[in-house]
Parts: sequence; structure tokens; C-alpha cells
Amino acid sequence: MSDLYSSICISSVKASALEIAGIEIPENIENPNPVLTALAEKKLGKESVDRVVIYNPDAVALWVYQKYTSMFTKAALCSDVALPMLSVMPSVTPVCFASMYSGVMPDIHGIKRYEKPVLTVNTIFDSFVNAGKKAAIVSTARDSISMIFLNRNMEYFIYDTPEEVNEKALELIDEDRFDLIVIYNGNYDGIMHYNGTESAAALGELRMNSHFFGILNELIRTHWKDHRT
Repeated sequence: MSDLYSSICISSVKASALEIAGIEIPENIENPNPVLTALAEKKLGKESVDRVVIYNPDAVALWVYQKYTSMFTKAALCSDVALPMLSVMPSVTPVCFASMYSGVMPDIHGIKRYEKPVLTVNTIFDSFVNAGKKAAIVSTARDSISMIFLNRNMEYFIYDTPEEVNEKALELIDEDRFDLIVIYNGNYDGIMHYNGTESAAALGELRMNSHFFGILNELIRTHWKDHRT
């Protein structure tokens, strides 16, 4: 049964981002994703990036991507790679994001169920700040990303709607003052819990997420020509 799952865990996200940004990777966390390491070497050589943007459209399962691939056309056309990744358990939002951005398992970071305490372990945000870089989170209020990473020396832009979040994210790209920007959209997640994962309403939100990723990518390419991203 285990052969059906990806061998690369979402807990590799932190180390991958730090490696690509040329920031020291803490000991005892998940190793970088080897595919992203190879991709960075191919595109950048020995150089590191000076800007990292991570977009998080919540709850988009692999099978959704496989079944409704055409909805991801805009995102696919501006991407270098698409990879399956293994979740941690329980696979609920705060547990998963804590593992993604701390690089460790739930038993270590401490969030083991659907709850949203502020993490005290080292996270990707701490690593960027400790390296003298500026980090920001752009998210909707009361969602996991807007709560479990609080109390860091960084900036938080928290809004009521995904539309406001996305507008602010594009504004931050235009302002060009952050080295790490993490963006969260929970619209598909929220709608699919009420209407079903394949409902017309939920799939409409999925289209919006894919469309926004394309817009975000285009803005980065045009406004950050002098940066490695």
C-alpha cells in the first residue's frame, strides 16, 4: 500500500526554500526536496535566489489536480515542475502547515490535531529573519497561517477575504521590499467543506486560485526582473 504514496514529504518545503535562498539549513529537519534542488541547480547554477514567494491554495488534493487538470492550465504554463508530495498525519490544515514550514513532524512541532497555537519551534520565517531578511505573511483572518506563526519579527497582512489577500500580495510584489512572501487562500477549502469537493461552487474557487497563481507569476516576472526568484 505504501507504494501508492509519494516518497517526498511536505515537511521538505522549509529546507528546500532555505537551500534555494542560500540560507543555512538547521540540523534535524527534513532534507530538501531533491527534485527542487536539481531544478535550482539547472536554472541558477551556484547562485541563490534573493526573493521567495510561496502561494498556498488550501486543500487542493492530488486527485483533484489529476481529475481536473485542464483547470490548472494557466498555473501549469508558468511553472517549471509539478510534484506529488506526501502529507503528514493527521492531514488537517494547521498540522500540515506547521510541518511544511518547520521542517519537522507533528510530534516535534507539537500540533497534532485541528488547533492553532503559536509555534515555538524554529520555522522558515525565523530562519529568514535570522539571516537578516524580511518576511511577510498575507492571509485571511483566523486561518492557520495567520495564527500559528505569530510573534515573529516580521510583517503580517491579515484580511477578511481572499480577494483582499490577493490584492495585497500583488501590492507587495510591486513594492519589492520583502525577501519571503507567503500567501494563503482558503476559499476552495471553505467552499468544498460545505458544498462538496467537486461541486460547481468549489470548482469555481479552484479556477480562481489557478488564475491568481498565473497573475502572481506574471507580476513577479515583470516587476522583479532584477531579482532571482
